[in-house]
Amino acid sequence: MRISAPWLQDPAAQRVCTMLTDAGFRAWFVGGCVRNALIGAPATDLDITTDAHPDRVVALAEASGLRVVPTGIDHGTVSVIVDGRAHEVTTLRRDVQTDGRHAVVAFSDDPAEDARRRDFTINALYATPEGDVFDPLGGLADLGARRVRFVDDAGDRIREDYLRILRFFRFYAWYGDPAQGIDLEGLAACAANIDGLAQLSRERVGVEIRKLLQAPDPAPALGAMVASGVLLTVLPGANAGFLAVLVHIETEAGLPPHWLRRLAVLGGNDATDRLRLSKAEAAQLAKMVAGAQSDVGPAELGYRHGGQLATDTLAVRAAFAGQTIGPEVIVSAHAAATQTCPVTAADLIPSLQGAALGAALREVEALWIGSGFRLTRPELLAEILSPGGDRTSSLR
Repeated sequence: MRISAPWLQDPAAQRVCTMLTDAGFRAWFVGGCVRNALIGAPATDLDITTDAHPDRVVALAEASGLRVVPTGIDHGTVSVIVDGRAHEVTTLRRDVQTDGRHAVVAFSDDPAEDARRRDFTINALYATPEGDVFDPLGGLADLGARRVRFVDDAGDRIREDYLRILRFFRFYAWYGDPAQGIDLEGLAACAANIDGLAQLSRERVGVEIRKLLQAPDPAPALGAMVASGVLLTVLPGANAGFLAVLVHIETEAGLPPHWLRRLAVLGGNDATDRLRLSKAEAAQLAKMVAGAQSDVGPAELGYRHGGQLATDTLAVRAAFAGQTIGPEVIVSAHAAATQTCPVTAADLIPSLQGAALGAALREVEALWIGSGFRLTRPELLAEILSPGGDRTSSLR
């Protein structure tokens, strides 16, 4: 089989391959770029593998006038810089020793041997610089069937690297067939090796959960994570029950996937620390959850938090309530985000100062929001500054 993909015509990547093949070595594109080309999806990374050892790759690149960075030379990987872009070139290899996260490797000249150290069959696909596909482990059939399957024994692959437990569910979310169901051998192996998750850094767990939740519909994968005990291991207190409802709401409202919105319905104890969220992400998540649990209207949410965060909040609220959100609600939130209160502190000084000034500003803002942003500056000032006046009269 021969594939056609834009990156096969990339002059920089082809220059790296030619550098190797002109010296008598072989070169293949491998992994995700080949997999995605076969299903018509864009490639995010171009990984190149070769039977040339790392020191030989370095020598060839330098002789070609290219800069080389030894990014992981002990494991066979160097980065060759062409036109300002880094191309990772990794020597074919086999695992000699593993500890559940890192491996000691020996170099190889056999791509079939290299394939057996990879995680899933759909990632053990190779393509020559011309696009001819080499499939040593049946990955093409699995990809066609939308079946995510570990290479050889699932338990062995997991014990080589426990991050593969989370990758299993993530790849199922992106490439699996929910109608067919998750691979039961892989699921059982994940459950049997669940204690190994404790070896993973929270940063790596956070990266995997982000990628999983960004899938078009991660609900079936999260359901499998619940069944295997994996979800509550990495995120205690999480509840996947609302996720399918949220995905339906997103589809009906035309909202693109957003991993943080989906995390908001999952919940979980101390997700900020367990998934190593940034301060900005944690703040957004807190506002989303608080807003979803309040009765603040769409317009006020949009005014206070911006149209996007307000829309996310309203979607989370709807999921909790088992409802939907109409387009008018989203329009209202985004329109309110452009509003600016016409009264400022300068309008109230020196008549009001200190705590009285702060209270008055909050009151005038509430009046203005309650009027649907219709009250003008003079009307608001009349309400706030009139002695003993009925401050709600302008709303009637």
